[in-house]
Amino acid sequence: MLRALRQPMRAALKRRGYATASTPFVPPASLQSVDQLPPRRRIPEKTKPESPTFYTGRSDFYDQVTQLEVAIAHTRRALTTLELLPLPAFARASLPPAQSVWRSRDDMSGLFARTLTTSRYRRILVLLQELEEYARIAHTAGHDELGEGVSSVLEVFERKDKAAVLARGKRKPVQFDRFGRSYTVGRRKESTAQVWMIPVQQPKATPKPSVAPTMGAYSLEPVLEDPLAPAPSSRPAGTITTTTILVNNRPLNEYFPSPADRERIVRPLKLAGALGAFNVFVIVRGGGTTGQSGAVAHGIAKGVVAHVPEVEVILRKAKVTRRDPRMVERKKTGQPKARKRYTWVKR
Repeated sequence: MLRALRQPMRAALKRRGYATASTPFVPPASLQSVDQLPPRRRIPEKTKPESPTFYTGRSDFYDQVTQLEVAIAHTRRALTTLELLPLPAFARASLPPAQSVWRSRDDMSGLFARTLTTSRYRRILVLLQELEEYARIAHTAGHDELGEGVSSVLEVFERKDKAAVLARGKRKPVQFDRFGRSYTVGRRKESTAQVWMIPVQQPKATPKPSVAPTMGAYSLEPVLEDPLAPAPSSRPAGTITTTTILVNNRPLNEYFPSPADRERIVRPLKLAGALGAFNVFVIVRGGGTTGQSGAVAHGIAKGVVAHVPEVEVILRKAKVTRRDPRMVERKKTGQPKARKRYTWVKR
């Protein structure tokens, strides 16, 4: 019976052709015209990034670095063409000092739209310092146009209060009034002294005319006397007294009975060789006698330098024009004084 069933199946398989040899199936949509087919979807092309550092993840930082390096290269090439580079060591040492005040790391991070690490901040400063040195070379050599172009790039990275920062360490010039008086302020510890210094006016000998004065020979304008100048006395010339220095409207020897305090006050005048050449009026407040005498000496030293600039080097070497920064050390908790300690007793 199985053989009877297998024979018809074999006959049917013989009549069936192979799949590869038969005509393939073609869907009806493919038989349509090519124009009627829907357009193929095209993959949009990627736009080219504006910056070559787009894929670094820190394009803002590296773009600024690249621009600074390009500016350095152009400036170096221009200075080399002008035969200003390479610069000898002695010429480089004679350049004016740098007057740049760069932004802080946090402030400069706003230019890069991200927080700068310390290493990246230092890298920026190295490039800026090199560019600033080229600007100083250009200004010193007289090529102001090149120097101004470099300075315009550096201004982006400088602080807005640059002038105020550079003026912190500079001493303000002493102002004189119409009578030639100088006003200075001295400080020491908690004491502050306001010092007015007036040069001593030597009397001038005027010849007595034998005839009546005329408008052409003598001036008939009244002479304005300084109201704070001391009255002439019968003392011989060259006599030095301590009454030429008044402290809080009292003579120096009365306000400071200690010889050490008086010696500290007149020391700037002795160093300058101007003892007795000025009348000094002082208003001092705060602190004790040691602090007040130091404040008065500081103010007198500044006033002497204003009147006689030639002695500035002498007084600066003697360290009397600079304020003494030493202060009283604070008392420590649980101890009697700043340095004194209680004796340890074993019980």
